[in-house]
Amino acid sequence: MKSCGNFDALPFLTAHLPGVGGVLKREIGDFVVEEIPAYEPSGEGEHFFLWIEKRDVSGEELLRHVARRLAISPGDVGSAGLKDRRAITRQWISVSARCEPAISQIATDRIEVLHTARHGNKLRTGHLRGNRFSIRVRDVSEQASDRASRIAEEIGRLGCPNYFGPQRFGHNEQTLQLGLDLIRGKASPGSIPFARRRFLLRMSLSAVQSALFNSVLAARLEQGRLHSVLCGDVMQVVASGGQFVVDDQAAEQRRFDLREIVLTGPIFGPSMRAAKEAADELEQAVLAEWDLSAADFARFPKLTSGTRRPLIAWPANLRIQTEDASLRIDFELGSGCYATSLLREFMKSPAEED
Repeated sequence: MKSCGNFDALPFLTAHLPGVGGVLKREIGDFVVEEIPAYEPSGEGEHFFLWIEKRDVSGEELLRHVARRLAISPGDVGSAGLKDRRAITRQWISVSARCEPAISQIATDRIEVLHTARHGNKLRTGHLRGNRFSIRVRDVSEQASDRASRIAEEIGRLGCPNYFGPQRFGHNEQTLQLGLDLIRGKASPGSIPFARRRFLLRMSLSAVQSALFNSVLAARLEQGRLHSVLCGDVMQVVASGGQFVVDDQAAEQRRFDLREIVLTGPIFGPSMRAAKEAADELEQAVLAEWDLSAADFARFPKLTSGTRRPLIAWPANLRIQTEDASLRIDFELGSGCYATSLLREFMKSPAEED
């Protein structure tokens, strides 16, 4: 029975290529993230969008700070996603337009409102195209430039394993352990301090789904099946996002090789589209390794409804520059993809907690 998800133990796609080593986030400015919004605010409406820059502030801390300064509930603050703490990040958040007179109260020495605009609806989780990253890796090896180039070439050809990053699981994986206890009935929502209950309940249950997804992805990679379409796989059409189950393995393999469709892995829950045949056998084996079943996720149906997620991510505009004894790596990733999962392929060194 598994009880945790060890990010550092997950297999590499580029295991045959030596890494550049190095360390992340020694300085706040070493890790810069900018949200790529799904749309720009229209300029009219009952919601007020704030383009915010934060430095060394967690996503949860930002939302709570804004709510406190505006005297509203944290649930009334909309965001497309949480951003790294030890970093410089820029993103949209939204509040009711009634808060406009108090917006100046938000600014601190670590939080700045760069721009504001009205819009017709509240910003919600997932309302973004992706994120743009500029990351400095310090203290890399003397061969870092050449090694990084070879790894980048391989990722350009094969993509990157779309693992959930270690920040998903909390400090010492405490968030994941809480989620497992909840799913297994060993803990209840009432055991979570009220002030953080809503946030931690959602995050901990999501951590379990994420760890299982990582396990399925790791199993396919170890078995040499990450780029092989199996009978019963659930595929996603790249252009539309539509999903379907494979019944013609050879035909769908050709479409996959052309990057028209992508393999998906499970975010277990009652509304998830289940795989069939060989693909389902693999996913059920992972559930059994964790001493879980699909039925366990019906315990919290609203919070663990389930979906599918691409197993491979394709970074865009990947560029690498040498800066003294460091590398500057710039790239873009789609919504929900983790920079740490790409960077680990380059570094081959243990992940650092946010």
